[in-house]
Amino acid sequence: MPRMPRPRRFGLVALLAAVAVIASGCTTFAPPGVGIGTGTVPSTPTGENVSAELTPFYHQKLSWSDCGKRMQCTTVMAPLDWAKPSADKVELAVVRKPATGKNRIGSLLVNPGGPGGSGYDFVLDSVDYATDAALQKQYDVVGFDPRGVGRSTAVTCYGPKKMDDFLYGLSTAERGSDAWITEQTNSSQEFADACEQNSGDLLQHVDTVSAAHDLDLLRAVLGDSELHYLGYSYGTFLGATFAGLEPAKAGRLVLDGAIDPSTTNFEVTRTQAVGFENALKAYLTDCLTRTSCPFSGTVDTAMAKISALLAAVDASPIRNADGRQLGADTLVTAIIYPLYDATSWEYLSAMFASVMQGDASVAFQFADGYNGRNADGTYKDNSTEAFIAINCTDYAYDAAVERMRAEAAELEQAAPVIGKYMSYGDILCSVWPAKFTGTRAPIQAAGSPPILVVGTTGDPATPYVWAQNLAKQLENGHLLTYHGEGHTAYNKSNKCVNDTVDNFLLRGEVPATDPMC
Repeated sequence: MPRMPRPRRFGLVALLAAVAVIASGCTTFAPPGVGIGTGTVPSTPTGENVSAELTPFYHQKLSWSDCGKRMQCTTVMAPLDWAKPSADKVELAVVRKPATGKNRIGSLLVNPGGPGGSGYDFVLDSVDYATDAALQKQYDVVGFDPRGVGRSTAVTCYGPKKMDDFLYGLSTAERGSDAWITEQTNSSQEFADACEQNSGDLLQHVDTVSAAHDLDLLRAVLGDSELHYLGYSYGTFLGATFAGLEPAKAGRLVLDGAIDPSTTNFEVTRTQAVGFENALKAYLTDCLTRTSCPFSGTVDTAMAKISALLAAVDASPIRNADGRQLGADTLVTAIIYPLYDATSWEYLSAMFASVMQGDASVAFQFADGYNGRNADGTYKDNSTEAFIAINCTDYAYDAAVERMRAEAAELEQAAPVIGKYMSYGDILCSVWPAKFTGTRAPIQAAGSPPILVVGTTGDPATPYVWAQNLAKQLENGHLLTYHGEGHTAYNKSNKCVNDTVDNFLLRGEVPATDPMC
């Protein structure tokens, strides 16, 4: 029986932070600046009327400290359970770059996606990637780690060694067989138990609705009567959820790389499988025009070769220098990581060439980049744990075996090369201690001001149709289309997109029709 890789978090909603850009296998960051001086800077909340239980939270006065790079940082306290705000609390880590010019508008909160991506790190390390100089001139650019994430009160599950086995370990049973499903269920249960033991009640309260309530709290303690917000990828769902809850408090919201709030978890997986399959074809179309391409012939023959390569490492994994073995699931992760950005396609070619020569090092470098694993075997953050915890409470899951097998067959038919490796994702969340209790439905945000929804026609992670759907669902949604490849568009595509977003955020200008950038 061939050795089969263990399905990782990829069977869940495979969204990644918008900062997934590869340069020699590393994420690009803005260069560090200098400090703003010592001491603290006070912040005045709006002081609005709220219930007695919420008053201590909404009226808290923040004290900002210098954290380098011309940034200030602070901590905001929020209720663990918004239905019982007098009970336990969570901490929210916040960083901001103060507006550099005159005519300050207010705070612009930024979320990079995930779920599980650190908005704190996104702004601290990559503020020029997140926003351009025009926005930085008139806004305090604010990054925050949502509940459960990073520097905020965080979900904790495994140490590095167990996380390695969970993400990269191989199975001895045939994919989809009863024995394989039992093995995955047992592994998932072990992981879920560890998360519950180490995270406690937090697991029950990391859902996006709770995080959207946190957004309103952040708005108030920052002193803004309206929320101005730039959300990428999963951050669009967080922003849309806020608008649905608090339409009267929505200011200028930009949702780039949109998620359709009404989709089920399987619909998300199927759409993404097709999106990544199409992105892989787009890569090959470009690759086959270059002398450095490791493939030859047509796109179809190259796709068949990739499929055969995945089957080969499934049957006979390639051992890396650190002892880990490259199976098909990890290779799929390595393939998908550079597909988020067309400028990274050359690195994808290098990775394919190395794997074809029996070298797993570059593939592991890419997979480690996706999983947030450092070269020394440690993990830079808890993004994997947070990703799983948030997704498991945001969608409904059903691990009935025959249904999963039928859906696996549907995924393989829709995306013949990578679809089979994105199946059986319900197993983990079906044993998760916190369950989804809401409904997946369109968000209208009735009574909100205009909301700008940005969609990229070749986006593999958040396919363009989701942006179209969200813009239609929102009562005052306006679609901005970027014709191109890659995940998200603002500040990384063209002048048309950047000008439209800047004009909206700086002056409230709404395009009369989709500019079709």
